[in-house]
Amino acid sequence: MHKFYLPLLFAFTFPFLGMGQTKLLTIEDASYMNPKLNAANLSQLQWVPGSSRYVYVARNSLIQGTAESPVCDTILRLADLNKILTSERQDSAKKFPAVTFLDPARYCFILNSGLYVGDLLKNNITRVNTWDKAAENTDIDKTTFRVAYTKENNLYISDGEKETAISKEANKGILYGSERVHRNEFGIDKGTFWSPKGNLLAFYRMDETMVADYPLVDITPRPALMAPVKYPMAGMTSHKVTVGVYHPESGNTIYLQTDSAGIYNLQPTVYDLKGIRHPSSAIDYLTNITWSPDEKFIYIACLNRDQDHLWLNKYDAQTGRFIKTLFEEKNEAYVEPQQGPHFLNLDPGQFIWESRRDGFNHLYLYTSEGKLLKQLTSGSWEVLDFKKIDEGNGRAFFLCNKDNPIGCQLYAVDLKKGILVPVTSLRGTHEAKVADDGRYILDVYSSQAIARQISLLDAKGKPIRVLSADENPLKEYNLGKTSIFTLQDKDNIDLYCRLIKPANFDSNKKYPVIIYVYGGPHSQMVTDSWLGGGGLFLNYLADLGYVVFTLDNRGTSNRGRDFEQAIFRHLGDKELEDQMVGVRYLKSLSYVDSTRIGINGWSYGGFMTIAMFLKQPGSFKVAVCGGPVIDWKYYEVMYGERYMDTPEQNPEGYNNACLLNYIKNLQGKLLIIHDYQDETVVPQNSLMFLKKCVDEGKPVDYFIYPGHEHNVRGKDRVHLNQKMVQYFQDYL
Repeated sequence: MHKFYLPLLFAFTFPFLGMGQTKLLTIEDASYMNPKLNAANLSQLQWVPGSSRYVYVARNSLIQGTAESPVCDTILRLADLNKILTSERQDSAKKFPAVTFLDPARYCFILNSGLYVGDLLKNNITRVNTWDKAAENTDIDKTTFRVAYTKENNLYISDGEKETAISKEANKGILYGSERVHRNEFGIDKGTFWSPKGNLLAFYRMDETMVADYPLVDITPRPALMAPVKYPMAGMTSHKVTVGVYHPESGNTIYLQTDSAGIYNLQPTVYDLKGIRHPSSAIDYLTNITWSPDEKFIYIACLNRDQDHLWLNKYDAQTGRFIKTLFEEKNEAYVEPQQGPHFLNLDPGQFIWESRRDGFNHLYLYTSEGKLLKQLTSGSWEVLDFKKIDEGNGRAFFLCNKDNPIGCQLYAVDLKKGILVPVTSLRGTHEAKVADDGRYILDVYSSQAIARQISLLDAKGKPIRVLSADENPLKEYNLGKTSIFTLQDKDNIDLYCRLIKPANFDSNKKYPVIIYVYGGPHSQMVTDSWLGGGGLFLNYLADLGYVVFTLDNRGTSNRGRDFEQAIFRHLGDKELEDQMVGVRYLKSLSYVDSTRIGINGWSYGGFMTIAMFLKQPGSFKVAVCGGPVIDWKYYEVMYGERYMDTPEQNPEGYNNACLLNYIKNLQGKLLIIHDYQDETVVPQNSLMFLKKCVDEGKPVDYFIYPGHEHNVRGKDRVHLNQKMVQYFQDYL
């Protein structure tokens, strides 16, 4: 008989259920349409560079505080800002714009396709640049105030006086400066990269002319029109990416020698760890583009298509010449760089590198020539977010889960001695903004009982003052109790779980259950944060009388490389095994109606929802999912091949994960929702599932959201949530 262990129990009860808490969440509340339910915040909170001053925006005014004094001053009101703009014959702002401080006196902001610089001492505002209103992907260099941007598939720069076309490509299949290269799982969120002093611009050039078109349809015109997108599926021909460097002064562009041909002289290699033969070690992915502080070199984390071999390469920014490979990393599953080198500005000959080479994401100190000086952090925990190098005091700040796998604390490490020092201490989740000199920290904190509290700390984590006190935005609402705990699988691995009981819970009653699941990489659903990471919609379901349960299975994040890579080449197996640990636990509870268990998930969670529903027939009564991957052969090349290899390399894994093969097991009610313009999980997935259900005489319900991509946002989110809720109310 399987045993369940609950060694950790953080919070069975939130402080919600006192006198006067009689309100219940509405579907609009649950869809985040009620801003009053958001935790209190300090908008645009930031340090002023080179000072101990911080600023934030409140009541359409810019507020300034200092570490030394508890008194805050209003330094600029929207009305005053607009008065200055009007006097300069510029457009006024309807609300206080997003500002970024450049130095103790100057700040900049964007308004109506224009870049403005304000000076608090001179009390003036100057428009320093403007660009075409059709521009996208704007990237501002805050030193020269040049702006790079794209229009359709081409890249441009505006210097304030003229627009310069960096590319003049007529073929729409070739894109310049696009962030769409590869995937954001590599940490890629932009396609242009200004050098530290703004003298040069690196950019991606993506050629996808050889990639197959996927036929999406635009239904708005009469008749509807084809709106194809380039979508390389796993095992198919992918796009080709190169990196260019534009020199604004000369107007010349050079391209880095990133093609492995003639550089590495690599021979075809056999990796028998997967039992397959790799045809070559050619470079296919160019990630984490990083400039050296002196603008002379560019560093790129390069990967082969199998993503199991990484080269950190150094290139000459003036000539594009490949200089050397600093080091390599290999893993039998995959290597996944998320950050480029973090350079020490005072000593540009050194940088910090993040790697999971020892099983957990940690920090390593290197020379710029690739010599490993020391491993700075180690242990069975993960560095979650590198924050800042405090060179004056010889340390680096970072967020990690050293003390709590579902929490997040700020730590500092001595760069010479490698000594770790905790900065924050309150159990929960911390987000930190460290001042330039490392003397002070703005700590944004939440926990299962704290919605959000913002405090000023000194470098040792000692509280100086609270800047924004916690206030429970749900204090008038009658929410159920939330508990976070662990269950253990057959290998005694801790699986973190969250359970939300219905409001006015009665232990003598039997309640239906809704399991909310995601289950894939780059996710952690159960966290030591406000509402346990559960959000308003899951609490709304509990208000309706459901027990709501979530479990983070193997394959999810922040638990180390082996925990995540356990699912490699066999998606849907170990995740399902772990989810069933949770199901058996639920069925052991006296207040759970084991005949009324439902599942809900989106994207990877949609895949997991249908996998659980079909592979464990009879265990669940109702399933509702959105944007599900049905057959991984039809998913995008980078993500699909990272976790599954190609269909040719891993036919067994693809066959076992294909949900079409389990439709014969379909029992109960299943609703599939898909966005009609979904470019992430293309609709062919769910349409194939529908066709197979028809072929096998299995009933299934289906709903389409025209005009939406891989999620339903805005006011239509209310419609989506109501649709899902109604299905559970009708059939669970």
